[in-house]
Amino acid sequence: MPLLNSYQDELIEAGCDEAGRGCYAGPVFAAAVILPKEFHHPLLNDSKQVKEAHRNELRSVIEQEAIAYAVAQVSVEEIDRINILKASFTAMHRAIDALKTKPQLLLIDGNRFIKYKRTPHKTFVKGDGRFASIAAASILAKTYRDEHMLQLHESFPQYNWKQNKGYGTEEHRKAIEQFGLCMHHRRSFDIEPKQQMMF
Repeated sequence: MPLLNSYQDELIEAGCDEAGRGCYAGPVFAAAVILPKEFHHPLLNDSKQVKEAHRNELRSVIEQEAIAYAVAQVSVEEIDRINILKASFTAMHRAIDALKTKPQLLLIDGNRFIKYKRTPHKTFVKGDGRFASIAAASILAKTYRDEHMLQLHESFPQYNWKQNKGYGTEEHRKAIEQFGLCMHHRRSFDIEPKQQMMF
Protein backbone atom coordinates (compact mmCIF):
# COMPACT_ATOMS: atom_id res chain seq x y z
CA MET A 1 0.00 0.00 0.00
CA PRO A 2 1.48 3.40 -0.95
CA LEU A 3 2.41 5.85 1.79
CA LEU A 4 -0.01 8.67 2.53
CA ASN A 5 1.36 12.19 2.15
CA SER A 6 -0.74 13.56 4.98
CA TYR A 7 -3.29 12.70 7.63
CA GLN A 8 -5.26 15.88 6.90
CA ASP A 9 -4.87 18.99 4.73
CA GLU A 10 -5.47 21.92 7.08
CA LEU A 11 -2.50 21.85 9.47
CA ILE A 12 1.28 21.63 9.09
CA GLU A 13 2.21 18.04 9.98
CA ALA A 14 5.48 16.65 11.30
CA GLY A 15 6.16 12.93 11.33
CA CYS A 16 8.16 11.60 14.30
CA ASP A 17 9.95 8.31 14.88
CA GLU A 18 12.81 6.89 16.94
CA ALA A 19 15.63 4.41 16.39
CA GLY A 20 17.51 2.27 18.87
CA ARG A 21 14.84 1.79 21.50
CA GLY A 22 15.49 -1.96 21.79
CA CYS A 23 19.30 -1.79 21.79
CA TYR A 24 21.72 -2.86 24.51
CA ALA A 25 24.13 -0.04 23.74
CA GLY A 26 24.25 3.51 22.46
CA PRO A 27 21.85 6.46 22.60
CA VAL A 28 18.29 6.44 21.34
CA PHE A 29 17.79 8.77 18.37
CA ALA A 30 14.63 10.43 17.08
CA ALA A 31 13.74 12.57 14.11
CA ALA A 32 10.94 14.94 13.19
CA VAL A 33 10.23 15.74 9.54
CA ILE A 34 7.87 18.10 7.73
CA LEU A 35 7.58 17.12 4.06
CA PRO A 36 6.06 19.04 1.15
CA LYS A 37 2.54 17.79 0.37
CA GLU A 38 3.67 16.58 -3.06
CA PHE A 39 6.77 14.71 -1.80
CA HIS A 40 7.23 11.25 -3.27
CA HIS A 41 10.12 8.84 -3.51
CA PRO A 42 9.67 5.23 -4.73
CA LEU A 43 12.11 3.85 -2.12
CA LEU A 44 10.61 5.60 0.90
CA ASN A 45 9.24 3.20 3.50
CA ASP A 46 9.67 2.13 7.11
CA SER A 47 13.48 2.16 7.58
CA LYS A 48 13.44 -1.51 8.64
CA GLN A 49 12.10 -2.39 5.18
CA VAL A 50 14.75 -0.41 3.28
CA LYS A 51 18.27 -1.58 2.40
CA GLU A 52 21.14 0.32 4.01
CA ALA A 53 22.37 1.84 0.73
CA HIS A 54 18.83 3.02 -0.06
CA ARG A 55 18.43 4.47 3.45
CA ASN A 56 21.52 6.60 2.92
CA GLU A 57 20.25 7.71 -0.48
CA LEU A 58 16.88 8.60 1.03
CA ARG A 59 18.53 10.55 3.84
CA SER A 60 20.11 12.91 1.29
CA VAL A 61 16.84 13.36 -0.58
CA ILE A 62 14.85 14.00 2.62
CA GLU A 63 17.39 16.53 3.89
CA GLN A 64 17.32 18.37 0.56
CA GLU A 65 13.57 18.38 0.01
CA ALA A 66 12.01 18.52 3.49
CA ILE A 67 10.41 21.78 4.58
CA ALA A 68 12.08 21.14 7.93
CA TYR A 69 13.80 18.26 9.68
CA ALA A 70 15.71 17.68 12.90
CA VAL A 71 17.42 14.76 14.62
CA ALA A 72 18.07 14.45 18.34
CA GLN A 73 19.38 11.89 20.78
CA VAL A 74 19.16 10.86 24.44
CA SER A 75 22.30 9.48 26.04
CA VAL A 76 22.80 6.13 27.72
CA GLU A 77 23.04 7.90 31.10
CA GLU A 78 19.67 9.57 30.55
CA ILE A 79 18.11 6.30 29.36
CA ASP A 80 19.23 4.58 32.55
CA ARG A 81 17.91 7.44 34.67
CA ILE A 82 14.44 7.91 33.15
CA ASN A 83 13.86 4.55 31.30
CA ILE A 84 13.92 3.85 27.58
CA LEU A 85 10.27 4.66 26.86
CA LYS A 86 10.52 8.16 28.37
CA ALA A 87 13.90 8.59 26.70
CA SER A 88 12.33 7.84 23.30
CA PHE A 89 9.66 10.49 23.87
CA THR A 90 12.31 12.94 25.13
CA ALA A 91 14.35 12.41 21.95
CA MET A 92 11.23 13.11 19.87
CA HIS A 93 10.50 16.28 21.87
CA ARG A 94 14.07 17.49 21.31
CA ALA A 95 13.79 16.86 17.58
CA ILE A 96 10.48 18.76 17.43
CA ASP A 97 12.07 21.60 19.44
CA ALA A 98 14.78 21.92 16.79
CA LEU A 99 12.44 22.18 13.78
CA LYS A 100 12.77 25.54 12.03
CA THR A 101 9.12 25.38 10.96
CA LYS A 102 6.75 24.73 13.84
CA PRO A 103 4.27 21.91 13.24
CA GLN A 104 0.58 22.21 14.09
CA LEU A 105 0.00 18.45 14.25
CA LEU A 106 2.36 15.61 15.15
CA LEU A 107 2.12 12.14 13.61
CA ILE A 108 3.81 9.71 15.99
CA ASP A 109 4.93 6.17 15.21
CA GLY A 110 3.67 3.85 17.95
CA ASN A 111 0.72 3.69 20.30
CA ARG A 112 1.87 6.05 23.06
CA PHE A 113 3.33 9.53 23.36
CA ILE A 114 3.87 12.21 26.00
CA LYS A 115 2.13 15.37 24.81
CA TYR A 116 4.46 18.00 23.34
CA LYS A 117 3.53 21.44 24.71
CA ARG A 118 0.13 22.37 23.26
CA THR A 119 0.65 20.70 19.90
CA PRO A 120 -1.97 18.04 19.13
CA HIS A 121 -0.75 14.61 18.10
CA LYS A 122 -1.97 11.35 16.62
CA THR A 123 -0.32 7.98 17.26
CA PHE A 124 -0.20 5.24 14.64
CA VAL A 125 0.95 1.66 15.15
CA LYS A 126 3.33 0.94 12.26
CA GLY A 127 2.89 4.54 11.20
CA ASP A 128 6.27 4.43 9.47
CA GLY A 129 4.65 2.16 6.90
CA ARG A 130 1.59 4.40 6.50
CA PHE A 131 2.69 8.04 6.36
CA ALA A 132 5.53 9.51 4.32
CA SER A 133 6.57 11.98 7.04
CA ILE A 134 6.88 9.23 9.67
CA ALA A 135 8.77 7.02 7.21
CA ALA A 136 11.13 9.92 6.50
CA ALA A 137 11.66 10.42 10.24
CA SER A 138 12.42 6.71 10.64
CA ILE A 139 15.03 6.93 7.86
CA LEU A 140 16.78 9.92 9.45
CA ALA A 141 16.71 8.50 12.98
CA LYS A 142 18.05 5.16 11.77
CA THR A 143 20.83 6.53 9.55
CA TYR A 144 22.03 9.05 12.13
CA ARG A 145 22.07 6.41 14.84
CA ASP A 146 23.86 3.86 12.65
CA GLU A 147 26.48 6.48 11.83
CA HIS A 148 26.96 7.16 15.53
CA MET A 149 27.34 3.45 16.32
CA LEU A 150 29.97 3.11 13.57
CA GLN A 151 31.95 5.86 15.31
CA LEU A 152 31.64 4.10 18.69
CA HIS A 153 32.75 0.86 17.05
CA GLU A 154 36.17 2.38 16.37
CA SER A 155 36.86 2.54 20.12
CA PHE A 156 35.12 -0.72 21.05
CA PRO A 157 35.52 -3.09 18.08
CA GLN A 158 35.11 -6.19 20.24
CA TYR A 159 31.30 -5.73 20.27
CA ASN A 160 31.11 -5.41 16.45
CA TRP A 161 28.71 -2.47 16.59
CA LYS A 162 29.45 -1.72 12.94
CA GLN A 163 27.42 -4.86 12.24
CA ASN A 164 24.86 -5.16 15.05
CA LYS A 165 24.49 -1.40 15.80
CA GLY A 166 24.14 -2.16 19.51
CA TYR A 167 21.23 -4.58 19.21
CA GLY A 168 21.22 -7.73 21.34
CA THR A 169 22.38 -10.21 18.72
CA GLU A 170 23.88 -13.51 19.83
CA GLU A 171 27.32 -12.21 18.82
CA HIS A 172 26.84 -9.07 20.91
CA ARG A 173 25.66 -11.06 23.95
CA LYS A 174 28.68 -13.37 23.71
CA ALA A 175 30.99 -10.36 23.47
CA ILE A 176 29.43 -8.94 26.64
CA GLU A 177 30.00 -12.27 28.41
CA GLN A 178 33.63 -12.24 27.29
CA PHE A 179 34.54 -8.56 27.71
CA GLY A 180 31.92 -7.22 30.12
CA LEU A 181 29.96 -4.00 29.68
CA CYS A 182 31.51 -0.76 28.52
CA MET A 183 30.56 2.85 29.11
CA HIS A 184 28.15 2.83 26.15
CA HIS A 185 26.00 -0.07 27.40
CA ARG A 186 22.65 0.64 29.03
CA ARG A 187 22.73 -0.51 32.63
CA SER A 188 18.92 -0.44 32.85
CA PHE A 189 18.71 -3.37 30.45
CA ASP A 190 19.07 -6.85 31.92
CA ILE A 191 22.39 -7.62 30.25
CA GLU A 192 24.76 -7.80 33.24
CA PRO A 193 27.51 -10.28 32.41
CA LYS A 194 29.36 -12.39 34.97
CA GLN A 195 32.57 -10.51 34.36
CA GLN A 196 33.42 -7.09 35.69
CA MET A 197 32.24 -4.03 33.84
CA MET A 198 34.85 -2.51 31.56
CA PHE A 199 35.32 1.25 31.13
